[in-house]
Amino acid sequence: MAKKVGGHGPQHSVHGRKPQNIGKTIGRLFTYFAEYRWLLLLIAIFIFISTLAQVVGTSFLQIIIDDYLTPMFKEYQTGAVENIWDMELMQGFVRTLLFLAVIYLSGVISSYLYSRLLLKVSTSTLFKIRQQMFSHMERLPIRYFDTHTHGELMSHFTNDVDTLREMLSNTLAQLLVGIVTVTGTFIMMLRYSWQLTLLVIVFLAMQMFIAAKLAGRSGKYFKEQQYAIGAVNGYIEEMIEGQKVVKVFCHEAETKEGFAQRNERLCHAATAANSFSNMLMPVMGNMAHICYAVTSMVGGVMGIHGMLTLGALISFLEYSRNFSRPFSQISQLFGTILSSLAGAERIFAMLDEEPEVDDGYVTLVNARQLADGTIEEAPERTGFWAWKHPHQDGTLTYTPVKGNVEFDHVVFGYTPEKVVLNDVSLYANDGEKIAFVGSTGAGKTTITNLINRFYDVPNGKIRYDGININKIKKDDLRRSLAMVLQDTHLFTGTVKENIRYGKLDATEDEIIAAAKRANAHYFITHLPQGYDTMLTADGANLSQGQRQLLAIARAAIADPPVLILDEATSSIDTRTEALIEKGMDQLMEGRTVFVIAHRLSTIRNAQAIMVLEKGEIIERGNHATLLAQKGKYYQLYTGMFELS
Repeated sequence: MAKKVGGHGPQHSVHGRKPQNIGKTIGRLFTYFAEYRWLLLLIAIFIFISTLAQVVGTSFLQIIIDDYLTPMFKEYQTGAVENIWDMELMQGFVRTLLFLAVIYLSGVISSYLYSRLLLKVSTSTLFKIRQQMFSHMERLPIRYFDTHTHGELMSHFTNDVDTLREMLSNTLAQLLVGIVTVTGTFIMMLRYSWQLTLLVIVFLAMQMFIAAKLAGRSGKYFKEQQYAIGAVNGYIEEMIEGQKVVKVFCHEAETKEGFAQRNERLCHAATAANSFSNMLMPVMGNMAHICYAVTSMVGGVMGIHGMLTLGALISFLEYSRNFSRPFSQISQLFGTILSSLAGAERIFAMLDEEPEVDDGYVTLVNARQLADGTIEEAPERTGFWAWKHPHQDGTLTYTPVKGNVEFDHVVFGYTPEKVVLNDVSLYANDGEKIAFVGSTGAGKTTITNLINRFYDVPNGKIRYDGININKIKKDDLRRSLAMVLQDTHLFTGTVKENIRYGKLDATEDEIIAAAKRANAHYFITHLPQGYDTMLTADGANLSQGQRQLLAIARAAIADPPVLILDEATSSIDTRTEALIEKGMDQLMEGRTVFVIAHRLSTIRNAQAIMVLEKGEIIERGNHATLLAQKGKYYQLYTGMFELS
């Protein structure tokens, strides 16, 4: 299974989602061209000129053959060689050639101009789509990332956008050129012979019927191919990240088998899709050759009976070739079109995902407390926080941020059929260190997810300093919290920039102070460039413990009212853990702290320890109280029952 972001949400694939209506997808794509309508008009004009030059140029074949070459040939046959060089005849011949050269030159210039302009429109449109995709992704709820693989999400930005680029840059121009060519050529063919035109249309109808059958078969497999690529990319990414684990447990063979299965599905879909798609061009090409041969024979008979001149027949044959060529080109590009539309559907499906809803109106502000006890908002950072609560009567109240958290009969499940927390009620007074222990899946991390409003509870209430957290704006709620997760994530950049992520306007002195508080200063100063050492690949040049220390420093510099430590010391050795506990005690002073830990020695000094089992709190108390009860916590602490 490809890696999921997070590990507590529902794990299901979206590969079964039905694609959107193709017509709707095309219409939505064209909405991105609205601001370029004048450029598109100019492009259409240049395409019309370029294509018209080709159509009109072909008609000069009749003039050259019937008005100049045929008379010259007849004079040559009669022996009147001097009449071949008749000045008036030659002047007309040269003028015709020069005029034809001007027509084709205008076509070449127009082709260059519309290609350049179309390139500008397509690249600008793709820039806008990528920007919109990334911005929308940042607004999606955590649930979306819990239910989609890394490879699937990356496929939207890479494979899907790339296939869309191919269509917008090339296929769009081909379609417009084809429409103008077919229209102009059809008119000219009727001008020469309606009988031969009817014959060409009959053959063309046969071509289109065959093409529709083949395209219908390939379209289904192209959609399967898009999904299969996402699955392969996700699996590859997961295996690259987990190479150490794979090698430690000697799972190379199983890993290769897993990849082979996914690659086989991709190979099957790609083979089927391209097999039918690649049949189109040969079939259409051979049908065009048959049509050309039959038209030549029928036209020759008509010429013998005086119904067509030689020049008219040659011009018509050239037009018949040009008439079928756009259909052949479109059929050749049909696979690209289907693949691009499938990619566009996936992009729009992501853009149509509901963004994270935030209907909160209580905000977090810097404040100061006056001598009379009243609280007022402060423009500068004071270290004293308050909830700014507007009321319906227009008044404002300011509530000090203390970190009181209360769960009132909370029921929650990531999916309706599976309840994770069942009627949970708990409280955390300000300044307390609250610890959660229990087996994996007991609901410990889910509680912290709900405090952050990564998920909203359907039943029950969560209050923060007496305020329903649904009334607090999510950004402000999360600004009042800092989290140190078990899975540390560092960004590409310097050590200094990664620590500053917790407070973007932090000074160097604040960065160093936060590092010292987390006990990270010592190892940072021994890095090659100290605080300016560049980190890449999620801090691969650091040990796991060092990465965890940087995450703690990042939380320390944010200086939040509430801390959430989700296995924050899981990757730190016992000696390092003892050193940072002193710094963490200073950091936690006066703040509410929620700790999730498997290592029970780290939570002995917690004011309240809550033992969870199957989504319910079965024990609550401090370390001494719980040991005295000789219940589940006692069993866990004495090793009679292992955490798993």
